Amino acid sequence: MIRPLAALLFVSALSPLISAEKPNIIVIMADDLGYGDLGCYGATAVKTPNIDKLAAEGQRFTSGYCSASTCTPTRFSLLTGTYAFRQKGTGVAPPNGPALIKPGTVTIASLLKSAGYATAVIGKWHLGLGDPKPDWNGELKPGPLEIGFDHCHLLPTTNDRVPQVYVHDHRVLNLDPKDPLWVGDKAPDENHPTGITHRDTLRMNWTHGHNNTIHNGIGRIGFYTGGHAARFRDEDLGDEWVKRSNTWIEAHKDRPFFLFFASHDIHVPRMPHERFQGKTPLGFRGDCIVEFDWCVGEIMKTLDRLKLTENTLIVLCSDNGPVLDDGYVDGAVEKLGSHEPAGPFSGGKYSVLEGGTRTPFITRWPGRIKPGVSDEVVCTVDLAASFAALGGAKMPDDACLDSLNVLPVLLGEPGAKGRDHLLQQDNNGVNLGLRMGEWKLVRSKPQGRSKAVVTKKERVESGGLHRLYHLPDDPAELKDVSARNPEQLKEMIAKMDSIVAAGRSR
Repeated sequence: MIRPLAALLFVSALSPLISAEKPNIIVIMADDLGYGDLGCYGATAVKTPNIDKLAAEGQRFTSGYCSASTCTPTRFSLLTGTYAFRQKGTGVAPPNGPALIKPGTVTIASLLKSAGYATAVIGKWHLGLGDPKPDWNGELKPGPLEIGFDHCHLLPTTNDRVPQVYVHDHRVLNLDPKDPLWVGDKAPDENHPTGITHRDTLRMNWTHGHNNTIHNGIGRIGFYTGGHAARFRDEDLGDEWVKRSNTWIEAHKDRPFFLFFASHDIHVPRMPHERFQGKTPLGFRGDCIVEFDWCVGEIMKTLDRLKLTENTLIVLCSDNGPVLDDGYVDGAVEKLGSHEPAGPFSGGKYSVLEGGTRTPFITRWPGRIKPGVSDEVVCTVDLAASFAALGGAKMPDDACLDSLNVLPVLLGEPGAKGRDHLLQQDNNGVNLGLRMGEWKLVRSKPQGRSKAVVTKKERVESGGLHRLYHLPDDPAELKDVSARNPEQLKEMIAKMDSIVAAGRSR
């Protein structure tokens, strides 16, 4: 029998655990940030003190992955917990693309909302808006608010695509009805200035594509007119995300909240705020990494100021691996020096080699997560199931079809095991990769050669349809060992086929 005083002491001892049952959750997603782009992952040419501090106080994963090597499919899978290749049309979304995640879909936001969380997404969206296309001058729905978010403040597509406006909940912010916004796939008239017709006026030149409508002296993909009062400067994006996030966090500090902080750094066009320009020897790409690090630091400061740090889980990740020349002349190739954006890995954005999907992945929750480094395999697609378990949300069996509960690993619990397999995809899921323990299978099909320059040690993949690599001996995936390991190859081909055919892996 427990005596009253003992019972009181017992409950008091448990109270920190009880209060931490539903911690605040912040996912900070970088854009095009590579495994080797941060100080805590070995970078020396660029300083990232705030993210390094985050890593030092939490778990830094050496086998942390996003699920795809471009932005839209990774964001789709993060929110839905389902591999993006299972739904057609989840490649990089066009400017006038419809909402890819339909109302009624169970998402990471709807799960946490059902568990009592306030939910918001602030930053880059790039998952489409509206049905069958966005109504830029009316209500932009369906969108985030129809799939579980209480609030959104968005860059609607990605900043190399039009339009350069903010979407606040269901409407374009500061839009003047007398100057309606028009967005299209073709020039509105033959006199419309573009990056081709007015190339000599650009302050950032283009290398391929990115030569349609000009905004802020930079050519974009797609065309738009009007909406001048609603347009933003590229240089102000980082400040906008921080300002809006800090305001929202403060307004919701008294209840559990989930914030998806979706940075645009370090995606093209790279145009950091003036106070960050020239801060690194790597050009604007490196300067954008510094800007992203500053954003992380500002969020951390706000948590400290509001005394929320001890009850907030932060997950920092990237939507895909690095790219140097992704359509603009910004010094990323010329000023790279000895910096290795993908670390020891080959490939990057657009590739299913390790550099395309193995990215920085850090978790911090002071008092709950002990500082350390983990080699366990975790992926952004698993955040839905893991957060549902953390928040006490019930996940339907027919939802989040590829999301595994790896919460013990994310929290650094001793002996916890991560994934025993992970499927990786390129933009449209034409090429696939499968990691199983120490082994990696790459299935690639002939496609048109991309004009993007991913890294200086980039290589053109050769060989047959399937290639097998032993990652401990060959992290750069240079030596196909399929001929020497026919049984391993056979097993992994069968596993990949079964995951694709089954329609789910959870």
